[in-house]
Amino acid sequence: MTRTGRCACGAVAWETDADPIWSGHCHCESCRRASSAAVTSFFGVPRTSVTWIGDPATRESSPGVTRGYCAKCGTQMFYQNVIWPEETHLFAATLDDVSLFVPEAHYHYAERVPWLHVQDDLPKHPASADDPA
Repeated sequence: MTRTGRCACGAVAWETDADPIWSGHCHCESCRRASSAAVTSFFGVPRTSVTWIGDPATRESSPGVTRGYCAKCGTQMFYQNVIWPEETHLFAATLDDVSLFVPEAHYHYAERVPWLHVQDDLPKHPASADDPA
């Protein structure tokens, strides 16, 4: 199945035929500050499976972390980390069909904001499943 997504203005878009390796909601402070949202939802796909239409701008948000965004409208598009060198984490909210996102867990749940009360039955990991930080 092909999944597609784009930024708010349409200058940057992506597509992938890969099935998600994982999917979930991130509560870490870094993602909160980068996206100005209490929770950020991602899914990971093989880095080589993503085709970009337009060129996302990038910035290093912390050592080893690259975040991609549209330089025209500012939409956050992806997250890459040296911890997962073969993966690109795409923002679920950029999907053209958001119903294709099926979250499996919450990550960095120990960093969640106190005023958002999550009431789903998904597993809630205090940190990332692969990153004990």
